Amino acid sequence: MKRRAGEREKELKKKKLLEELGENRLPYLTPADADFHQLWKSKYSKLIFRKSDTVPEDLHQMVQESFLALREHNCFFQDLVRIKGKDFLTPVSRILIGNPGCTYKYLNTRLFTVPWPTESYDIKYCSPQIHDACKALKRLNDYLHIETVQALQGQNLLENKEIKDTTVVDRKQSFAASLTEQKSVSKDQSSVCVSEDDRSIKNRTSYNLTLLNYMDPLQMLYLKQEPYFGMGSMAVSWHHDENLVERSAVAVYSYSCEDSSVQESNEQELKGRDPAVWHVGLKVAWDIETPGLAVPLHQGDIYLMLDDLNMTHQHCVLAGLSPRFSSTHRVADCSRGTLEYILGQCELALQNLQTDSDSMVLSLKSLEAAVVKQAEEIHNEVEFEWLRQFWFQGKRYLKCTDWWLKPMAKLEEFWRKMEIMTSLVLSEVRKEQQIEEQRNETISCFLLLLKERQKLRKEWTARCQSDAAESLPEDQRPECHPFWTDDDECNMPLPYDLEEVIAYLQNLVQWME
Repeated sequence: MKRRAGEREKELKKKKLLEELGENRLPYLTPADADFHQLWKSKYSKLIFRKSDTVPEDLHQMVQESFLALREHNCFFQDLVRIKGKDFLTPVSRILIGNPGCTYKYLNTRLFTVPWPTESYDIKYCSPQIHDACKALKRLNDYLHIETVQALQGQNLLENKEIKDTTVVDRKQSFAASLTEQKSVSKDQSSVCVSEDDRSIKNRTSYNLTLLNYMDPLQMLYLKQEPYFGMGSMAVSWHHDENLVERSAVAVYSYSCEDSSVQESNEQELKGRDPAVWHVGLKVAWDIETPGLAVPLHQGDIYLMLDDLNMTHQHCVLAGLSPRFSSTHRVADCSRGTLEYILGQCELALQNLQTDSDSMVLSLKSLEAAVVKQAEEIHNEVEFEWLRQFWFQGKRYLKCTDWWLKPMAKLEEFWRKMEIMTSLVLSEVRKEQQIEEQRNETISCFLLLLKERQKLRKEWTARCQSDAAESLPEDQRPECHPFWTDDDECNMPLPYDLEEVIAYLQNLVQWME
């Protein structure tokens, strides 16, 4: 409900902004404009740019080879995302790589990391090239973490006028200084006493995953046009990155496959940004006063979005003509998005299930409404946030690794026990020996959660059968799993379709009233 309210609010803001604009377009600046550097400094100072020649050459080579290897092994996938109740295939193809057991959710779609090599984890990759690619991206991740820490420390140092430091800071704001954000200062920041707690900086820069993107604009039948500034074709529309640790940084490595067939336009003849070149666009969120910014991206460039920039501003990716990869490193909010978390939730729910040592008969320890509610909420979470999300993406992850198969089998085993727990609750509420008030309270909360389960099962079943789902290659086609019928010999304690169960409980509630 909270997510839907947020989506409605964004739609209303967008509608209002477009109404205010009418046929007009907001101004935006590129490096060719005289006021570009001043605008960057005054309104976009938390966007930090590193030109490709500041990055170690061997790192460039490793990362760019990893992109090409992953593409060669068909490891980039269009996501079937859900926006305003409808499914859409993303124009950009993606793969998530990161810490083992981490996930990242965007546009109602949970992506599961292809784990990068990590000590104490046994990770089997489908080929040595995929192993090497993940290893290279882990190295890039470590490099970007250090760069981001230094950039934040450098900003804090420059902003805090009270700190007296022996480091000489060149405050001349040329375009080069804007792009590199005082690279020379950042190298020896570790010994400087800065105003922000080092632990806070570490928490907001410890990237735990990267979302890789790939798109060839010339292969796209249609690209949406940027609606506010007239910036041209967009690969990714205006957005804030979702599900990140508050005020955490985002680091992006860009690699456009530039060749001689794609010629840049003469900047002197152009009005606005060069449509042949990829750009990142930025704007102050829901603001029609401040001009936008369009920053060109060339092979191997890096940009950082520091502190609250992702909250106060929106960004988009403006397509050029050549194919482009990017590696977008994030501090994903994993409070509810790790394998460790959901396994812990399962164990919590199953604490209410007991087995008789003699008869081996299963029963519930408690029928208190709060205990039943907690277990059934976890039941729904496992089914709809994990099992169905994973299998909705077909067998795509097997292109890289089988790492997730054992954890998903474990989660399904726990989920099956929760199905038994649901059937036990149903059996108990049918009995009349219980205290009436407790029974009423238990049935009421139980009924609400079963209604939600039924609604979501219908929704996921329909999604798996949609035209968009059917259009995907067979190995990427959504699987409606778990799914069973009354004829299946799978020993499920309850039917997949809960309509009759819900009708029975509703009649029971009416009878008790």
